Amino acid sequence: MKGYWYVPALGIVSSALSIIYHSNWFILVFFIWLLVLYYDRRLGKLITFTSIALSIFFYFYIPNLETILHTEETNTAHETDLAGRIVSPINESSSKIDFELKEYTSNKKLLIVYYKNKQEIKHSLKFGATCNIEGTPELPSQSRNPGQFDYQHYLLSKGITHEVVINSLESLDCSGSSTLNKIHTIRTSLINYTLDKLSPQTAVWLNALVLGDDSQMPEDTVDLFQRWNLSHLLAISGLHVGLIVGLLYFLLIRLNILTREKAQWVVIFFLPLYALIAGGEPSVWRASSMVLLFLFINKVQYKFSVTDVLSMVFIMLIFLDKYIIYSIGFQLSFSVTMGLLLSKRWLAQTNVSFFSILKISFLSQMVILPLQLLYFSTFQPLSILLNVIVVPYFSFFVIPLMFLLLPLSLFAGTLIPYIETLFNWIHEHFISFIYFIDQISYYPWVIGSFSLGSTIVYYSILLIFLKKLELAKLKQSFIYGCFLTMVIMAIALRPYFSPVGSVTMLDIGQGDAMVVELPYRKGVILIDAGARMSFEDGRYTPGVYKQIIKPYLLSRGIRELDALFISHEDSDHMGSLPFMLDNVEVNKVIVSEYYEFDEQLSRLLVKAETRVERFETDKEIMVGGQSFYVLSPNQDKQNSNENSLVLYTILGGKSWLFTGDIGKETEKEIISLYPNLKVDVLKVAHHGSNSSTGKDFLKQIIPAYALISVGLNNSYGHPHNEVITTLEEQNVVLLRTDKHGAIQYYFKDDDGTFFTYFP
Repeated sequence: MKGYWYVPALGIVSSALSIIYHSNWFILVFFIWLLVLYYDRRLGKLITFTSIALSIFFYFYIPNLETILHTEETNTAHETDLAGRIVSPINESSSKIDFELKEYTSNKKLLIVYYKNKQEIKHSLKFGATCNIEGTPELPSQSRNPGQFDYQHYLLSKGITHEVVINSLESLDCSGSSTLNKIHTIRTSLINYTLDKLSPQTAVWLNALVLGDDSQMPEDTVDLFQRWNLSHLLAISGLHVGLIVGLLYFLLIRLNILTREKAQWVVIFFLPLYALIAGGEPSVWRASSMVLLFLFINKVQYKFSVTDVLSMVFIMLIFLDKYIIYSIGFQLSFSVTMGLLLSKRWLAQTNVSFFSILKISFLSQMVILPLQLLYFSTFQPLSILLNVIVVPYFSFFVIPLMFLLLPLSLFAGTLIPYIETLFNWIHEHFISFIYFIDQISYYPWVIGSFSLGSTIVYYSILLIFLKKLELAKLKQSFIYGCFLTMVIMAIALRPYFSPVGSVTMLDIGQGDAMVVELPYRKGVILIDAGARMSFEDGRYTPGVYKQIIKPYLLSRGIRELDALFISHEDSDHMGSLPFMLDNVEVNKVIVSEYYEFDEQLSRLLVKAETRVERFETDKEIMVGGQSFYVLSPNQDKQNSNENSLVLYTILGGKSWLFTGDIGKETEKEIISLYPNLKVDVLKVAHHGSNSSTGKDFLKQIIPAYALISVGLNNSYGHPHNEVITTLEEQNVVLLRTDKHGAIQYYFKDDDGTFFTYFP
């Protein structure tokens, strides 16, 4: 098996891919490849048999999340008494307390959540405690739109099937704890200690980089690091583990405290403890396990390659946690590490530190590119260069200092203020430098995600490209590098060669947002961009834009809107506009001649260099060669709803009418002005309120489809039964976001089909 542990690891990967993509072709191709190597006498019986056996075992061992979800959806939840054991640390923030409970009867994991009130809550919850809980297990909320974060899938990927929200801590009856609770208590005590003894700026970075707690990290800093693919520096990984092991060796051996052999035993006992204290993320366990395995192998004087050790750790971690394969951190961590190991000879060809770091940065970004686009939909090419500056700064200054600062605060407290002052001054300027780079050079690739086929092609070419680099065949490597670039460019340009267009009514709750994508990417148009309002101050909140509209646009490779139609001034139709102007290039905003912008929004539009165009009734608007006709308002009705911009267009062989929030009187005016108006698809006005969608209006326009954008379980009772009955009497096919999630119409030429996010 020596030298060949990567083969069964690849077998497990093929099993996982077969489960995730619901295709046994992955494991079948692996078996064929395995047998070819065996008959070619390049693999022995032991490695071949072991690889097949592990592939089959993990094929049945790794859970299928969709199967689990389907099973759980068939079970009806009801209030019950739950008994189980706490199997996670107690996570506490300013707004809530949550933890994982493994139920004794079903052996399932539940997420227990308690939302705090304004009063300070004290509890005695402990890891490993036995609890009795009164509550109703419910399925977590799921994604309702393409590109939206799926909380339900996220919890399932951690083995959590249900969520239980309790109204009072009195619903809990917990007692006892486990040995691991002491370790989690130590972690909590250390986090609180740093917050108490150090300045807030220093404590935030120390807790994130040493203790794995980034909950106090400013949101804008987290966003900055995500935008520039620097998030790996905020998550404890091999870099951090390597530094702490090096620091331990220096203190124990170089200072003649212990012999090398005894120092190794200290590291062996310390690393698992540190992995738990640091939060136990997959990247921490991967790095710690590799070091531990190397030390054990060294003690038995048996040599394995780094690739063998990484493969063993990979197999071991999946065996210990069958859900870990779904962890983004696990996937990214092992992908980058394996990529660096496979390219170690090429990396070793450079002795200059700058170019070595540049190579590592380039390789790391290229290896995770498909995953980066799959999960985050964006990629910043310039991050390769920025990593060359930022990684050494963190590796040689910030992280070592944070590891030293924690023990120093215990024994040399008088020096801490001076060290902190110096650190905060340097670090503040360095972070400001990254913000400066962000302001002048942030031009990310927004190209959507890789398809499965293009991912296979990409990695195949990447492996050949790296092999040619390793062999110093520069001309051939340049050719394959061009092929690699062509694959990326083909994915980026795919929409511009596609004859397929689409209309998507996003489910933003009680509001409107419809995205029109014209064939060949001739134009991208957004009709309304609603948002929710804060009950505390009455301001628009960015949640709808950040959680729904922006992810959808990024998933489709959209970073520029040719036009944004705003029907009227209500927040549920235009509230996301201020947030969009900061992130999306909006070429123009189109409104009626009676629309009134407030002073703040007017300033934002001028700052974003977005022009505003006003149109009156009977005017034709051209966007990307697509005609939109304004049917209303024809006069100022002194009411924002009745002044809604009503648009008529033809897309995919169907006529569409977008009605904003008009009422029945305006509907009567429209059919009076346009007696021959016929519509195939009606965007039902005012979310299905009975103030709109009159019988006379429907009888004249005779729609075949009616789309209602309405919030799930909304307090307005929309859509009203009267409207539903009227539509059903007209034999209209009704599609509504509260039941179907996002509604999409894909078309080519004069033909198209409706799809719903939920079946």
